[in-house]
Amino acid sequence: MSATYTAATTLADALAALGAGSRPIAGGTDLVVGARQGKAALPGALVAIHGLAELHGIAEEGGALSIGALVSHAELVAHPAVRSRYTALADASAIVGSHATRNVGTIGGNVMNASPAMETGGPLLCFGAEAVLASAGGERRIGLDRLLTGPGRTDASPDELLVRIELPAPAVQSGSCYARLEYRRQMEIAVVGATCSVALEGGRVTAARVAITALAPTIVRVAEAEAALAGSDGGADAVRAAGAAAAAAAKPISDVRASAEYRVAMADVIARRAIATAIARALDGAESVPIPASPALHGADT
Repeated sequence: MSATYTAATTLADALAALGAGSRPIAGGTDLVVGARQGKAALPGALVAIHGLAELHGIAEEGGALSIGALVSHAELVAHPAVRSRYTALADASAIVGSHATRNVGTIGGNVMNASPAMETGGPLLCFGAEAVLASAGGERRIGLDRLLTGPGRTDASPDELLVRIELPAPAVQSGSCYARLEYRRQMEIAVVGATCSVALEGGRVTAARVAITALAPTIVRVAEAEAALAGSDGGADAVRAAGAAAAAAAKPISDVRASAEYRVAMADVIARRAIATAIARALDGAESVPIPASPALHGADT
């Protein structure tokens, strides 16, 4: 049990509590479960932030998106802009835990837990997300690629609170997808995950981002896979080359869920599924959230 528990009524109160050594709690889906499983004891002091209105809500401005740290996964899945323009984030949010987890678990908690297997990290990385961190001394922005520093570790100081995540506007003809390998569709984390976002013009891929999940100490982009797609027609040959590059970049561990060798083999398959679906979505605007478990799209499994 935590020695003290307070509920912040203002952001200033929450930041003051963090500065005094408290740790934040909102949905608690990682913190409480981890404590019950004996992974880590609850902090000695907790400050609840779930009632802070300024950390809720999704705002659109100039095509960009601002996501409050307390936005739930269920809210992300349901939001029209997320489903249509940041579809990979909807894919990921739609398969986080169970229905109950998605209703109380927050995007902020998912990001700051910094698991290399977290679902939303790959999409946010491919969308060029920036995290906005607040402390009693003010705010600072940091790219997600620099925020995540290792398993369970971030660049945030103990007195900083993630208040929102900002996504730039995507290209006009773009598509994205997050796909994962899991052993069951509910209450699961990725054994292997991959994200792709692409922009098309004149039938060619003008920009591509590919990230791999649960295959390294942090979620990482794969420059070689992106290079295999950029300038191509997005056909089967380019998809195969990009998938092979993603597998080559994988540096997984072996654990009770899968061996390193199996994860590397599946990285190729899952990356191709994500890439092919992203290209198909850019071409025809199809939504289908989340991605079907075994799609036969655009040479994904050829």
